[in-house]
Amino acid sequence: MRKTFNPQDWLNQPTPQPKVTEQPTFNTDSQSDEVERIIQSIEANRTDVTSTYSDWVNIGFAFSDEFGENGRTLFHRVSQFYPGYSAPECDKQFDNCLKSKGHGVSLKTFFYLAKDAGIDIAPPRTEKQDQRTFKSEKLNGSQSEYHQLENQEPEEMRDHNLNKENGAFDSTAEKQTEDSYQMPTFPDSLFPELPEFLQKVVAVATSNEERDILLLGSLGAISACLPKVSGIYDGKRVYPNLFLFITAQASAGKGRLVHCRQLVNPIHKELREQAKLHKQHYELEMAEYNSKKGKEDGIEKPAKPPEKMLFIPANNSSTGAYQLLGDSDGRGLIFETEGDTLAHAFKSDYGNYSDGFRKAFHHETISYYRRTDREFVDIESPCLSTVLSGTPKQVSALIPNAENGLFSRFIFYFMNVRPVWKNVFASQTDNGLDDYFEALGNKFYELYKVIMEDESRQFYLTADQQEQFNQFFGQIQEKYMNLQGLDYMATIRRLGLIAYRICMIFSALRIMEMRHIIHDKNIGAFDSTTGEILSNSCQTGDTSHKLICEERDFQASLSMVKVLVKHSSKVFGELPQEEPKPTRMNKKEKFLYALPRTFNRQKYLEVAKVMSIPAKTAEGYIANFVKSGLIHREAHDQYINTSLEESN
Repeated sequence: MRKTFNPQDWLNQPTPQPKVTEQPTFNTDSQSDEVERIIQSIEANRTDVTSTYSDWVNIGFAFSDEFGENGRTLFHRVSQFYPGYSAPECDKQFDNCLKSKGHGVSLKTFFYLAKDAGIDIAPPRTEKQDQRTFKSEKLNGSQSEYHQLENQEPEEMRDHNLNKENGAFDSTAEKQTEDSYQMPTFPDSLFPELPEFLQKVVAVATSNEERDILLLGSLGAISACLPKVSGIYDGKRVYPNLFLFITAQASAGKGRLVHCRQLVNPIHKELREQAKLHKQHYELEMAEYNSKKGKEDGIEKPAKPPEKMLFIPANNSSTGAYQLLGDSDGRGLIFETEGDTLAHAFKSDYGNYSDGFRKAFHHETISYYRRTDREFVDIESPCLSTVLSGTPKQVSALIPNAENGLFSRFIFYFMNVRPVWKNVFASQTDNGLDDYFEALGNKFYELYKVIMEDESRQFYLTADQQEQFNQFFGQIQEKYMNLQGLDYMATIRRLGLIAYRICMIFSALRIMEMRHIIHDKNIGAFDSTTGEILSNSCQTGDTSHKLICEERDFQASLSMVKVLVKHSSKVFGELPQEEPKPTRMNKKEKFLYALPRTFNRQKYLEVAKVMSIPAKTAEGYIANFVKSGLIHREAHDQYINTSLEESN
């Protein structure tokens, strides 16, 4: 159901009123009180927080999930200020929300949308908070950190103050400067919504960053092992394959990434066993050929068997890598914990390796010349995944400049350095991480066998998700084009494809949770949004299963992208340039994040002075930020830095 507004109908009809006449009753918990207080503020200011269809639907999901039928009146109260508000339409949408379960939208979404619309969601201040603020200002000499803390949602404030015994980092306790800006990590609210298998993968993490790289590393590895899952994106068939680069200084903890390799190691072993059997058969055929050679006419020499494998070594020539990829039906995974290994291979092949690498991301045909057999070989629709880690310098060795097309194909994650000794004896497993991940690998191998033995599955986003997707990435593109310029546009556009592929992987992993439904040949998929079991055949001749993206998986993917786009921007800003420019865009971005949440001209000029930015340049920055929506002009000489809300 789409929310549309016909001005003529609205003029000809009396203003409709909600059909519910009595106020709902809630449990006397603090979250219910917060919702009521915020809605009262919305009503007092007559603020529309449902200006877009996706926001309106998500608020309905949040209220129905938290309050059930009692959330109906709340939904009417926040919807009534939309110009095309219709009580029957509002009731109909809320009915749909009540029917939906497991969509993954929480009250946190409502808090964020209210804050984004200018509603003050901060809880009433206490005397203890005032004292803490005063001490913080005396210690830091700046209100910037306090402004960020004051305007965070209650749930996000808890996210920032994670258990230090687990190695987590309290980002509000450290003053962020231009040189020590801490990169954001995935929010805590993301992880309970993940497929159960991924929740087990990250359960052993001892810090925010470790949890993030285990999630990303497992997605990268798994993306190489779903050959029968695909979808249509921008008119082309795409598979789940991802390129990932985890970057950090030495000893920052990126070594945990190696355990993600164990998740798919059983698949590599199976392929190597197949190759071994093929080789034994080939040797028998060769022995027979040699015994008959010269004695019988018309005997053909046996062809060498393919060297099937999942893990393709990066320390290879382009021809060698392509041949191994071709032998494995065009599918493979490059998994290297030292990024410069691949960088050296790129340099030794004078760009040929890099060219094929870029083509593989989009499944474009790779052609190479095999000298031994003196023939050209085409690998059609290659499906290559890559998981790398290394220092920032190793990123530069692999990707020589910001204009290189390889950059935009990677997911980048820049780990924060923690100058704290880690408890090396803390463990959440009985027999160590190797045994733990080996067991998870065997479990994933079961899903792999189900997928390989079954029909191909085609992945779909719902119509509502497609609308949200286009709006989401349109806004991100506008913001980061303003911050990083045209060179960064390719990164934003490919992040859209990456988000789509992440949704695809999430949906495939749901098969492990619903295998008793999915594995039935007569059932296509289960759509948690509608609660319906979907039929296999969409049209005559189509025997593939439909794999519908669940709302919680879709929202989880977008939540990850909100963080990853900042990490990519960080790495992008540090790449070498072919020609130095007088004003590097990443300085403009740092200026934006150095501004407090609320400020005036005097304040932003003070920040500019500290960063050695001329006053006229700072004024131009502010004008561009306002135009692109990164900063909201509340009134004359009063600004709100809305970008800080996304950074939390």
